[in-house]
Amino acid sequence: MKYVEITGLYKSFGDTFALENLNLSIEKGEIFGLLGPNGAGKSTTINILLSLLEKDRGNIKICNQELNKNNANIRAKLGIVPQDLAVFEDMTALENVMFFGSLYDLKGKELKEKSLKALEFVGLEDAKKLCKTFSGGMKRRLNIACGIVHEPELLILDEPTVGIDPQSRNHIMKSIKTLNKNGCTVIYTTHYMEEVEAICDNIAIMDKGKVIASGTKEALKEIITDKNKFEIMVNDITEINEKELTAIKGIDSVEFKGNKILVSIDREVNGLNEFILYLSNKAIKILDIQSKVLTLEDVFLNLTGRKLRD
Repeated sequence: MKYVEITGLYKSFGDTFALENLNLSIEKGEIFGLLGPNGAGKSTTINILLSLLEKDRGNIKICNQELNKNNANIRAKLGIVPQDLAVFEDMTALENVMFFGSLYDLKGKELKEKSLKALEFVGLEDAKKLCKTFSGGMKRRLNIACGIVHEPELLILDEPTVGIDPQSRNHIMKSIKTLNKNGCTVIYTTHYMEEVEAICDNIAIMDKGKVIASGTKEALKEIITDKNKFEIMVNDITEINEKELTAIKGIDSVEFKGNKILVSIDREVNGLNEFILYLSNKAIKILDIQSKVLTLEDVFLNLTGRKLRD
């Protein structure tokens, strides 16, 4: 069952298109990833879904109902975990969650019970602690508790792991998977491709307001099955000229990390031999060479010519 359907969505700010003919289809019960760099249009899409921003044109259906400002029943089914922390520093964890729960008409005993349940779910059982005493990771988890207190059918998370420690990130990833197993449909936006690969069923890669590719991570990687990627460690890179390397037939892209060279090579062209010959002619020794697994970062680079985090 299609839970979210977006067709022909446009949004511009002045002469600049934030979204241009955007089409997305999200199944009920899946974790759907929106992957793209800052400025790709992910947050604009979310704000339109939440009726915080008006579209220029296009159609949006949520649970087979046309989305408009009068659909209070649809909005009650949505939960949002924004990129910017939406918590009050001088309130306790429980007070924060109860405040946001009250916005969804939760009251009295039900409000407190669901608020405590949400805090327990994200691992913040000390409900009476002031938010200003929390670490960045704890605030991120509180942000999630505020977004799920009313038990939404559709949860939208916009960059929920920005600037936090690995332990909190792992906790958030596990929490999202648990919510999904309990029946919650999830839209997850990020520019961290490793997170999308870890938890998402289907993925849409966005760039400059458009979906440039979509499907499972396996299907997306099929786009670049004509590439091989190697990591080559050398003794010295000072004599290497990037323009000379990329001029070699079959060399698709080159990246330097210390004394390591990451190179993408067309499979049908014997570019690796030419690459090694180039290094030999420069009297550069190869210390190690490894074949690397292709990632969604490679897909994005192949489609746009840019790194995801440029």
